[in-house]
Amino acid sequence: MTHANHLVVFVKAPRLGTVKRRLAADIGALPATAFYRQTLVSVLARLRRDPRWRLTLAVTPDRDAPAPGFWPARLRRVPQGPGDLGKRMGRVMAAMPPGPVVVVGSDVLELGAGHLAPAFLALGRADAVFGPAADGGYWLVGLNRRRPLPRLFDAVRWSTEHALADTLANIPTGASVAFLETLEDIDDGAAFARWRASRNPA
Repeated sequence: MTHANHLVVFVKAPRLGTVKRRLAADIGALPATAFYRQTLVSVLARLRRDPRWRLTLAVTPDRDAPAPGFWPARLRRVPQGPGDLGKRMGRVMAAMPPGPVVVVGSDVLELGAGHLAPAFLALGRADAVFGPAADGGYWLVGLNRRRPLPRLFDAVRWSTEHALADTLANIPTGASVAFLETLEDIDDGAAFARWRASRNPA
């Protein structure tokens, strides 16, 4: 029996002062919130209609999962629940129906189907797949869920250059891991400046 591929996009309700806080510290809350909203809309527009996966939004705060107005109509939404990012990702991934699960955020501006199809392809042979980020974290994590990896996100130093290394250290001997291309997520003013420069080269 072939199971569906599940793509989960982790999102925050785009309210002023609650999103992109590291970026907001560098460029201001209003520009950071506008940037987040713009990125969220464009990423979801590229991902939501691809028939190769079923798209779900994992929303925080939980109360905003059913809220109208923030999210595209007829798009499945679930609350992330409590805990740090690892606990939330683990919980949401475990709750998906049978089949491979890939989790991404909305911080990589160019994220599209061409980045995600290789992740699901890799999960045909690997237990886990990661999309490394330039800052030492990762923009994508996926599991085929044929082999249990119950403590994958334990003791990970989130939002640091150690996040990927900490996660890889939790993978048991014998489990196989695949890697995608390294991308940059826009989390701070330096990354934002590089993105703007790439759009307007001298």
